[in-house]
Amino acid sequence: MTATSPTSTRSSVWIANLLVALAISLIVNFSYLLLLIVEQRSDSETEEKRTLVMPQEGRLSITPDGYGYIIYPSLNGSTVDSVYVPAPRIHRLRLQDGDRLIVDLVAPRCDKAHYVIGKIKQRNGFPFDYSSLFNRPSKTRDTIYQLLYYFLLAFVLLSILSFGRVNTSRRFAMRCVWSAAAAVALYMLAPTSDWHTGDIVLNFRSRHHFDFVLILKCSFTLVVAMLYGWIYRLGTQRQAMAVENERLKNENLITRYNMLVSQVNPHFFFNSLNSLAMLVRERHDDKALTYIDQLSYTFRYILQNGQNTLVTLGDELRFAEAYAYLFKIRYADKLFFDIEVDVRCHSWLLPALTLQPLIDNAVKHNTITTQRPLHISIRTEADFLVISNPIVPKLEAEPGTGIGLENLRNRWELITGQKIEIHNDGVTFTVRLPLQKPSSR
Repeated sequence: MTATSPTSTRSSVWIANLLVALAISLIVNFSYLLLLIVEQRSDSETEEKRTLVMPQEGRLSITPDGYGYIIYPSLNGSTVDSVYVPAPRIHRLRLQDGDRLIVDLVAPRCDKAHYVIGKIKQRNGFPFDYSSLFNRPSKTRDTIYQLLYYFLLAFVLLSILSFGRVNTSRRFAMRCVWSAAAAVALYMLAPTSDWHTGDIVLNFRSRHHFDFVLILKCSFTLVVAMLYGWIYRLGTQRQAMAVENERLKNENLITRYNMLVSQVNPHFFFNSLNSLAMLVRERHDDKALTYIDQLSYTFRYILQNGQNTLVTLGDELRFAEAYAYLFKIRYADKLFFDIEVDVRCHSWLLPALTLQPLIDNAVKHNTITTQRPLHISIRTEADFLVISNPIVPKLEAEPGTGIGLENLRNRWELITGQKIEIHNDGVTFTVRLPLQKPSSR
């Protein structure tokens, strides 16, 4: 399992936060702009249907309460004798009592209401200049500032909620408190438009600090950041659990493998000592020396490769030949090994000490006599190593524990992830082992 470095993890979190912050900024701004465009279009279409052109000039009369009426003293055949002017409109347009105005009228929504002032065409005989009263900021500049601000706000909140260890609910709650405090602080630094000066100013320097739309957009950004932080926390916990489970699984596999190998070594060791003791008792000095050499080779092979996962088939065959020699000494002219392995397969891979338990089982469970010698076949078929022997049960069968074959099955599956095939048709016992090509290691 490849471990992920802390640097790459931090980089991935930074990239994810940047992308999510960009998405939040686009959603917050463009959803609001789209709604604003739709509302403006709807209002303009409604206003066009209700707007009347009034070419005559009327005089503005402002009441003590602040609102006013445009009075038309002589309108032949017209039902309009006065036009209502709201107090906020008088204040914003800086109108004075007695101003002579030519305006468009907006028809009332019900029959009993007054007409309302629309767009002013002339004031006191001169065209009315709205630009002298309002210097609206550039829409492009305002949009860029809004995008950058909400991108920065979202990124700061996401960084607070995602960096570091947030593996408990208490820590996540504290991060939410910090992010809320950061949102309040950044709210005062939000860019707002001053319609009178045309400047983009920070919110704490504006005339109205509590902007409902601004509060709504900042709150939306904070909520989305918290939801993302919660999802990130759940994903981090799941990833940590997966890593821990994988670590425990690997440790379990290593432990099981070491236990299986430790069961192989004593089994082979005791068999070897019995055979050597037989040669010593019969005083076959030369054979005993050769036997010791072959035994030394087999032990050296076990020490060098017993804990390895995979070895080449060529190395395993050389070990099998040395191991087979030990049995040939014990069963002179009664045990034969027929080895037919394709040379191209010598570099292919299999778990170490694979052939030894199969040879042991064949010798242990079958009759070996001069009249009925035992032939053990080791050959390759396609991508498989096939070991087979005829089934010649002993008259007094030795009780089998099945440990050797079960160990082989477990070791093969643990190391290669593949399963061996075991066939017993009552005549021949065959084991098919799937080999691995060197490139697949």
